[in-house]
Amino acid sequence: MTSKNYFYCSFASSFAAVVAGLNLGVMSGALDCIVSDFSFTSLQAGFVTSILMIGCLAGALAGGRISDRYGRIRVIRASVLLILASSVFGALASGFWLLAVARLLIGCGVGVLSTVIPVYISEVSSAKWRGTLVSLYQFFVVVGILISYLADYKLVSVENNWRWMLAVPALFSVLSYILLKTIPESGVWLSVRGGKHGETIPWKELFCGLNGKILFLGILLAAFQQITGINAVINYAPGILRESGIGGDTALLQSVYVGIVNLLFTVVAVWLVDRLGRKKILIGGCAGLVVSLAILAYEFMLPETDNIVVLTALLMYIAFFALSLSPLMFVVTSEIYPSSIRGSAMAVSTGVSWVCAFIVVQLFPVLLQSWGGAVVFAVFGLLCLAAMVYIWGFIPETKGKSLEEIENYMKTRYGK
Repeated sequence: MTSKNYFYCSFASSFAAVVAGLNLGVMSGALDCIVSDFSFTSLQAGFVTSILMIGCLAGALAGGRISDRYGRIRVIRASVLLILASSVFGALASGFWLLAVARLLIGCGVGVLSTVIPVYISEVSSAKWRGTLVSLYQFFVVVGILISYLADYKLVSVENNWRWMLAVPALFSVLSYILLKTIPESGVWLSVRGGKHGETIPWKELFCGLNGKILFLGILLAAFQQITGINAVINYAPGILRESGIGGDTALLQSVYVGIVNLLFTVVAVWLVDRLGRKKILIGGCAGLVVSLAILAYEFMLPETDNIVVLTALLMYIAFFALSLSPLMFVVTSEIYPSSIRGSAMAVSTGVSWVCAFIVVQLFPVLLQSWGGAVVFAVFGLLCLAAMVYIWGFIPETKGKSLEEIENYMKTRYGK
């Protein structure tokens, strides 16, 4: 495959992540409107937000193995169609359970995309550009989140506002599906499967011997990506800002700033990943996260928070996360897994990521109310510090290495 072809294939496949980002961010502005229309309790409000993560878990666990059997692109296309139908269904929902089911199905599609797109890109791209191109997945997720913030802000004063907000992903699903119809299947998958539908390996082989050791490395990295608090900030940015005294439409507008910073520093990560390497960026990003969260924790300890300091620290947190753990978890895990288990292993580690995301999103409002912002952000800071130590000690540098070279290195280091 020529460089022109794998750049286009990476772009066309990763564009589907815009749809994932839209659905991850849309509830930030839509939730208050939904609660107002249906008089949801705080538990119901948290559930219709976090149930997406349950769907993501199911989709992630199933997606890798299904794509191992039926092909990467075919599964990505099917997932985009599922999100399209579910987005329309959610926008038309007439009550709690219908909305919850719609969000669950959307989550299934998003979970599949989060597993299969990085695998597809890692298999079609060259060693020189693989980090940059796999990072495009998270870049387009962030683009989708920003679009959702902007759409929420623009639609908040429109009649049936939340319905229009939830319908926005459907439009991008159509555009994504059209692009996906123009790109071929992964050559690596065709080679492994002999051009035919093959059998997936037994689950137990993923957790035994060398496979199990490498999978455990990816699982821990995926867990750290989420337990450091990112989805709490993405989903509850307006609420966090209100806690600091910024209210009403101002909080919703300033959450747009969160989306802009997220996008800008994801672009920086895409530019740097094949220049500086994965490990240096991950360690530096985690150090920045620790500092940002320490500032937030300190501010929420004070009798009166400084709105500017809180917003600045929040944007710093988003910037360092977008620069490091956000895109590079997908880059590193898609590279370190052996080709024979890559799809299934990505399913497991990405599934763990979504489990952690669900826990964080579900518990964050309760913990913020019970413990206060100071304790919550301090805990996130300590977890970021633990992530930095783990990456320094255990995650290998994969910059510039072919997938075969990485596989041989992992056998040498962990095959004993």
